[in-house]
Amino acid sequence: MLKSKHDRAVTLSKTKKKGREHKELIVNSIREAVVNYNSIYAFSFENMRNLKFKEFRYQLKPTSRFFLGSNKVMQVALGRSVADEIRPGLYKVSKVKYYVVFLRLLLLV
Repeated sequence: MLKSKHDRAVTLSKTKKKGREHKELIVNSIREAVVNYNSIYAFSFENMRNLKFKEFRYQLKPTSRFFLGSNKVMQVALGRSVADEIRPGLYKVSKVKYYVVFLRLLLLV
């Protein structure tokens, strides 16, 4: 029996998926930042659009860099095992699971 043309699922959004290139760009920028910054903090934040968090980011903007990404992308960037890590002991940070991950890299001068 023929498939009906009316039976197809149609998405109403016109947004395009970011794809593999975007994820690779995030991974490369995190790896560059890990080399350039001294310390790293991973934490989750419930509502990233509220005023308190925006003020927090604004205060730390000159000395730090925030990354927002999924757990899997962060794990690939930081290294999943000892063989994959960029710095010694960095793979331990990627083992921590968060719903939303902000990676704060801090440059101490």
